[in-house]
Amino acid sequence: MKRRVFSARLVAAATGLSLAPVLVPVLMPVAHAQSAQTAPGANGATATPATPAAWARLEAEARGQTVYFNAWGGGEAINAYIAWAAKEAKARYGFEVKHVKVGDAAEVVKRIQTEVAAGRRNNGSVDLMWVNGENFRALKTAKLLYGPWAESLPNWALVDLAKPVRSDFSVPTEGYEAPWGTAQLTFMADRRTLPVPPRNAQEWLAVAKAHPGRLSYPRPPDFHGTTFLKQLLSELTPTPAALQQPVNPAAFVATTAPLWAYLDQLHPLQWRGGKTFAASAADMHRMLADGELHLSLTFNPNEAANLIASQQLPPSVVSFGFTRGTIGNVHFVAIPVNASAPAAAQVFANFLLSPEAQARKADIAVWGDGSVLDRNRLPASAQAALAKSAPGALTESVPTLPEPHASWVEALEAEWLKRYGAR
Repeated sequence: MKRRVFSARLVAAATGLSLAPVLVPVLMPVAHAQSAQTAPGANGATATPATPAAWARLEAEARGQTVYFNAWGGGEAINAYIAWAAKEAKARYGFEVKHVKVGDAAEVVKRIQTEVAAGRRNNGSVDLMWVNGENFRALKTAKLLYGPWAESLPNWALVDLAKPVRSDFSVPTEGYEAPWGTAQLTFMADRRTLPVPPRNAQEWLAVAKAHPGRLSYPRPPDFHGTTFLKQLLSELTPTPAALQQPVNPAAFVATTAPLWAYLDQLHPLQWRGGKTFAASAADMHRMLADGELHLSLTFNPNEAANLIASQQLPPSVVSFGFTRGTIGNVHFVAIPVNASAPAAAQVFANFLLSPEAQARKADIAVWGDGSVLDRNRLPASAQAALAKSAPGALTESVPTLPEPHASWVEALEAEWLKRYGAR
C-alpha cells in the first residue's frame, strides 16, 4: 500500500527535534442536509445500522451524483481496479465515480482544510478519499470528517472485527472511515543469493556484515522507509508500550535511543556506504531483480507474486516476515465533511466492502490487496477466491504488530533527517 501519511506535527523543543507544526484549523462539523442514513456527529459517536428502507432511500439519493474519489494513482493494478469498481457503480447504482489520482494523501488533506477554512462548507471537491494514519488523525482532530457512517453500511456486518478496523494508528475510527484493505510489512529475498533470510533486526544486521553493500531501505519520509524505521523501533526499544501513546519529548529520547545506535552500525554496511538510500520500494525491487540488492520490502504480502507473474522478479524470490511479527494495518476510505455527494460516497464504500469487490481486489492477478472481511461470514465462492495464492506470495503466518501512535511518524522522520538526511 503506497500512500504517505502526515498530521499535525509535535513540537518537541526540549529534545532539539526539528518538528515544525502543521497548521490544522480546528473547526466544528459542517452541517449537511441530513441523508436518509446518517448525519454528521461529534467525535466519539457511532452510527446505528441502516434499516433496509433507510438504505434504499440513500441509494435513491445517490443516483445521478458524482463521487470524486481521491486515491493514490501510482499503481497500474490499483488504477485498473478502481476503474472496474467505478464501472460497476455506474451500472448498479447509477452514479459516476471519478478517480482523482494523487501522489500524496497529505495534499488532499490540505485541500480540504483550505476549502473549509475559506467557507466552502458544501460542494467540496473531495467526496471520498483513501486515507489512514496521520491523515485520518489530522482530519478527525480538526473535525473535517463526515459521519459517523461506516458502521451503518450493510456490508459492515461482514467485516472481520478481529482486525484493527476500529483503530487507525492507535486513533479510534468511531465510524468516520470504512476499512478497505489490509497490509503488512513483508520482506523479499532471492533464494539464490540469500537462502537463509534474516528473521529479526539483529539477523538483518548480520546479513549486512556478511554482504556489505547489498542492503538498503527507502529514504524517509518515503512511506516504506518510515515503516522500516517503525519496524526496527518496535523490536529494539525497551519500552514498546510507549509507542502506543502520543509521543512526548522524554519518551521519544529514551524509546528511540536503541534505534539510532542500530542505524549507526547498519548504514556504513549498506548500499553505497549508507550515503545514498533507495529511492523507493519499487526501486529496491528492481535492484533485487538485478542482483544489486539481496533484500527488498513491501507493504503488500502479495506483491512479490505479482512481480514474478509479470516477470519483473525471478521465480526464485520468496516473501517472508520476522519471527516476532511485522507491522501491519488496515487502510480506509473516509468522507470529508464538505463532500458534495456523501450519499453516493457511502454507497460506493459499501460496494468496496462487498464479497465480490473484496475477492477481486485480493486476487493476485488483479491487485493482491488483503481483504478486511471475515471469511467465515462469506459464501463458499468468495472464501475460495480469498484463499488463492501464487508463487512468491507470503504464505507463512507472520504475527501482526500494531502501528505506533500516529504522532510518532513525523517525530521519527524529523530526527532521522536531522541525523542522516544531509549525507
